[in-house]
Amino acid sequence: MLLQLQVWSLYLLQESGSTVSWDPASLWRQMGLLAKLVVILMFIMSAYSIGVMIDRMMAFTAARKQSRQFAPAVAGALREGKLDEAVKIADRFKKSHLAKVVVAGLQEFQAHQISSEIPGEEIEASKRALERAEAIVHAELKRGVSALATIGSTAPFVGLFGTVVGIINAFKGIAAEKSTGLGAVAGGISEALVTTAIGLFVAIPAVWMYNFFTNKIESFDVEMGNSSSELIDYFLKRSQRGVRK
Repeated sequence: MLLQLQVWSLYLLQESGSTVSWDPASLWRQMGLLAKLVVILMFIMSAYSIGVMIDRMMAFTAARKQSRQFAPAVAGALREGKLDEAVKIADRFKKSHLAKVVVAGLQEFQAHQISSEIPGEEIEASKRALERAEAIVHAELKRGVSALATIGSTAPFVGLFGTVVGIINAFKGIAAEKSTGLGAVAGGISEALVTTAIGLFVAIPAVWMYNFFTNKIESFDVEMGNSSSELIDYFLKRSQRGVRK
């Protein structure tokens, strides 16, 4: 209904040869204070969402790239039983989500192997360390992503507020001009159209990227869970070999 009204209004403005200019600078000058505040707020929301998108894209790309390099390198060190070497390898890949989780488990396992007084306690301690590391890395990966959901859901309503302000200004124009002609309402309708369009422009990319990043985080969570499970299996086998000896 609202979209039909806006299209109809734009059509009438074009057909009537209204003097309202659709140049951005002219539109800005014609806007009222509230409409300008709405536009400024939405541009701030847009700038913040773009910053989050760039930051998360860079972080996820680096995490994926380094994890692909880290996985075969650490697997080779673990096959040879070189835990110290595996920890050193993990330290070289600071941006890898897998390295952050694996190094936490390795360090905990090594510490309990040296000083643990309870047999088998190193396995449970390593599990807890891996779970803590997964939770921390998950929070790091998700940083700022929830803001995209907030912006995506609220930007259309902020734009709708601007639309309401524009319609109110259109009726004020009718009252001031004592006329129902399009010239009296053109300025208010232009505000309504512009603020709604900007609200959609801000919201749509934010929603798209929120869904994209959410799917990426879920895949990272699965990878970290699989790595933790494989590392615990490795610790169990190593402990059993140590007991047999």
